[in-house]
Amino acid sequence: MSRLRRTAAATALLLALPLSVAAAAPALAAPSPTTASPSATTPAIRVDLPRPTGPNAVGREVLHLVDQDRPDPWVPSAGLRQLMVSMYYPAKAGTGGAAPYMTPEAARLLLAEKVPGNVIPVEAVTGARTWAESGARPQHGRFPLVVLSPGFTMPRSELTSLAEDLASRGYVVASVDHTYENTGTTFPDGSTPTCVVCGHLDDFGGAEAVSASRAKDVSFVVDQLTSHPHPAWRYARMIDEDRIGMAGHSLGGAAAVPALLTDDRIRAGVNLDGTMDLTVPESGLNGKPFLMIGHPLPGTEDPTWTTSWARLDGWKRWLTFEGSNHGTFTDNPLFAEPYHLPVPPGTTMSAQRGVELTRSYVAAFFDLQLKDKPQPLLDGPTTSAPEVTFHP
Repeated sequence: MSRLRRTAAATALLLALPLSVAAAAPALAAPSPTTASPSATTPAIRVDLPRPTGPNAVGREVLHLVDQDRPDPWVPSAGLRQLMVSMYYPAKAGTGGAAPYMTPEAARLLLAEKVPGNVIPVEAVTGARTWAESGARPQHGRFPLVVLSPGFTMPRSELTSLAEDLASRGYVVASVDHTYENTGTTFPDGSTPTCVVCGHLDDFGGAEAVSASRAKDVSFVVDQLTSHPHPAWRYARMIDEDRIGMAGHSLGGAAAVPALLTDDRIRAGVNLDGTMDLTVPESGLNGKPFLMIGHPLPGTEDPTWTTSWARLDGWKRWLTFEGSNHGTFTDNPLFAEPYHLPVPPGTTMSAQRGVELTRSYVAAFFDLQLKDKPQPLLDGPTTSAPEVTFHP
């Protein structure tokens, strides 16, 4: 990452958790940032993720995948590469149980790492209300697949609001935890590995190596979901194998570039505020469409974005959400807001509005690229979203 974007990322992650407040606040509300420090004895605040906007109910199942052909790149002594993946899908309402946001141990580790001092109780995380139903019966039909990759050090749960919304709009979503690169992954045996790479990125080859490894993780997940005759997921028949996309936040967004380059099955990519340490090559992305959404970097631009933008050889958009910060594109600020945690300088966009805009533009992109539905929202600035600017 560039120095400026890496600094912004670190600030945002230290100040926010991957959860959100109840969606009752007006969509356009933008409360003024505050620097007040909550008491360590503050009781858990009732947390609800924003309601998905699509017509479908959402189901969720969790997969444990083991790559028989690849040792773990970060901890070879652990053996084969193992990944936890949450599958979100259009479902029949009322046919499953409440899907928890995180396990208690994963939440405890995440809070200890990101918001030390017991400022936010574990119960606020584990008790958060999601809209997905565990084990719900799927809707009939075949749907595009979108693979989601979270930011470096963060668990897949930080993109839950986006995953649930895409599923409600008619997508199958595979949200991936990249083991040893994040805080808060619990395996079926109850173990919750720590983030081995965190704080030691250069010792493991830098962000470039992590991006390339994540591309391999994503391709492996696609392999497992589309394998014939025995895919890893019991509802894999829902997936339209000819319509696959990827989106990610921060380093997860950066990983979309190598994923698109190395896997012909992935047709379109979205980078949510991730500096592209592996820039788009001069030869482009083989004409594949790419959406870049970021927060403003005052007085500068990320050079990896300007270089990659010029080299993109397919449909492309570069959007900036004015008043946003690095965490805006995740659930994180939605949870930080009610605890009055400080925000990065220049932040004026409310947490709710950030999720709303992220959902709208990411869904519009995939509706256009994977469903061939015209999307005027992506044609240029609109009065309904004055915070969004289009890079020329």
